[in-house]
Amino acid sequence: MNTVFTTTALTAWLSPHTMQSLGWTLLHFLWQGTALAALAAAATASFRRASARYAILLAVLALMLFTPLATFFFYQQQPTIGVAAPWSRIASQIPSMAAASSVGVIPKALATHRSLDPLPWMVEAWLIGVAFFSLRFVGGFVLLERKRRANSSAVDSRVLDICHSLQDRLGIRRAIRYCECAWLQAPGVVGWFRPVVFLPITALTGLSEEQLQSVIAHELAHIRRFDAFVNVFQVCVETLLFYHPAVWWLNQRIRIEREHCCDDMAVAVCGNAVEYARALTLMEEWRNAPVFAMAANRGPLTERILHVLGLKTLSQGMRSIGWTGSVFALLAALFAGHALLGIARPPAARAAFLWQAAPKAQASSDTTSAKAASSSKPSAAQTPSTSASASASASASSYIDGMKAAGLPDLTVDELIALKIQDVTPDYVRAMREQGLNPTADKLIAMRVQDITPEYVRDWHSAGLNPDIDHLISLRVQGADADYYRELKQAGIDADIDRLISMKVQGVTPEYVREIHAAGLTLTPDELISFKVQDVTPSYLKEMHDLGIDPSSNEAISLRVQDVTPEYVREIHALGLKPSTSELISMRVQDVTPEYIKALQSAGFKLNVSQIISAKVQDLTPEFIERARKHGFQNLTLDKLIQLRQLGILDSKADI
Repeated sequence: MNTVFTTTALTAWLSPHTMQSLGWTLLHFLWQGTALAALAAAATASFRRASARYAILLAVLALMLFTPLATFFFYQQQPTIGVAAPWSRIASQIPSMAAASSVGVIPKALATHRSLDPLPWMVEAWLIGVAFFSLRFVGGFVLLERKRRANSSAVDSRVLDICHSLQDRLGIRRAIRYCECAWLQAPGVVGWFRPVVFLPITALTGLSEEQLQSVIAHELAHIRRFDAFVNVFQVCVETLLFYHPAVWWLNQRIRIEREHCCDDMAVAVCGNAVEYARALTLMEEWRNAPVFAMAANRGPLTERILHVLGLKTLSQGMRSIGWTGSVFALLAALFAGHALLGIARPPAARAAFLWQAAPKAQASSDTTSAKAASSSKPSAAQTPSTSASASASASASSYIDGMKAAGLPDLTVDELIALKIQDVTPDYVRAMREQGLNPTADKLIAMRVQDITPEYVRDWHSAGLNPDIDHLISLRVQGADADYYRELKQAGIDADIDRLISMKVQGVTPEYVREIHAAGLTLTPDELISFKVQDVTPSYLKEMHDLGIDPSSNEAISLRVQDVTPEYVREIHALGLKPSTSELISMRVQDVTPEYIKALQSAGFKLNVSQIISAKVQDLTPEFIERARKHGFQNLTLDKLIQLRQLGILDSKADI
């Protein structure tokens, strides 16, 4: 069978039409992104206020995300078409092709050329890039969250008063924590809904009080402007449109203007631009902050200092150059867009032209040949040509009549073309109807693309299942056949079609089912899917069994969800505890670590599992126990310590 696209496992889940729409979207964004960036550069050159430039740049970034979405939806409404370069060559060869064979050869030739379409490879490369930058995105935030939970302490009362005063002056009513840390060299903000302002020791000791006020005001300005949420939006756009340099340039300009806006607010609140500029200079020497944190030493130092002091920056001095460059970039982008639109224009019209061109071109060729031959041997030259034209017309007519006889009487030109390209014959349609299916033209094309044969359908029927067309397509896409269903039944699993598809998606094999049964568990299809999703393996169950843990199916899933590993169980056993399955889950939920238990035991407490969980729930730490003893309390029971913790009797001023 002829196929439109050559796919791999990476793009097998995409329909050919969706893949093609996505490919054209990626191509068009090359000129669209350039045009939008040029407009952004020209627009920002007209404004002196950083806040105005920032708003314009954000609006353009939003357009950069909206434009490819609109392009994708536009192409989703259009008939299928590949990259047009090979098509123009085929169109030029139509007369000779028609003379050589019937009209049915042309769709086959088109399909051969379209199998070389580079759009699927572009989509695959884009998907790989999105996956890479998504991992980078997630990894950055995981690292930031770990940093956020790193050792930090509350700032002293003097600094806290400064922070609260600045917060009031900026009109911020949100709850904000202020912590002293050692992993940053400049003040920074971490968090979205519950922000934390981290003040490093270097800033607390290396800056004067006036300078410290300015940099804290800068961080509070980020919180007031909700810059953390905007930064997440920027990173998402970078992840999806990573391949276009204009996106990275625009995001860099947004981050620079954001720092300018916060610098303006800091100077407006504190009033001393010179001291703030000195603080920026000092912090540039301490530069070290995570990418996803809002730190005071972000952005190009020279431009920020000139902006703070109200001096003319390099970007302002090159405004006229920016205008000129923007105009040239915009013209180039529009020219490229016009050329690309010319390649991709009227797919339906072009397809119809190719479908109808063979007999017309042949007829024209025959007329010319006949006229040339009439001067010498009229009758001898005319007969073969007329016969070829009649043969081509008869072939096209017989295909349409055959499809009508098979039960598809009202096909459009586009549907006829697509059906012929995918080699959907009247015999194929009749064979599918004999299997109880009544597919439309679109469904027939999809079935043929996925290589769903009458034999494949019959095999499912003989196995005892009657999947409909959508189920058949899904089963074929996932690589599930009737033998897979039979083997699952032999292993004791009788799943319906939807669960069968889900099991295949999650990689539930008959061997996996047999191994789970050998481990002592008899599961339903839904439980098997959950097991596979949570990576509950037979080897995991065996290790847990060897440690005396025999969980039920739900308990096994919960153990895996809470990351209760055999190593964790062994460490708990080594401390003299034998928790049950439910206790292990509770311990993991409350983050009871072997180190925490060792610390309690070192403090003189020999607790059972329930008492350890209660102590953790009440935040009864070894440090708190030591603090109680320093106050002269000796031989305290666990209940007394919990009461002291709940009432806050031993809390310091900083804790309060």
